[in-house]
Amino acid sequence: MATLEELTVVATQEIEDAKPMYKQINSERMEFNESDYAQAITDLANSKFDQQENGYKTARQEAYGSIADQLDMIYWDGKNGTTTFQDHIDAVKAAHPKPE
Repeated sequence: MATLEELTVVATQEIEDAKPMYKQINSERMEFNESDYAQAITDLANSKFDQQENGYKTARQEAYGSIADQLDMIYWDGKNGTTTFQDHIDAVKAAHPKPE
């Protein structure tokens, strides 16, 4: 896993490659100043770090499916003596592991 400092280097290169960048103030288009570019680098690096550290949570939430579907799996597992729900949870966790 990359450190925040390493991701800042990556973000800096991406912002440099995207130059010139512009902002809109009072209907006037203006190029970013140095402070704006510095903030863009900080924001992008923090976003990359957050995605690295917490992206698995969103991926898991999407893969788990709806609560209704999960409850249905639990109900039918109880009726049929199966492990469909547990197998599903294990598969999602294996596909989207928590970073170490």
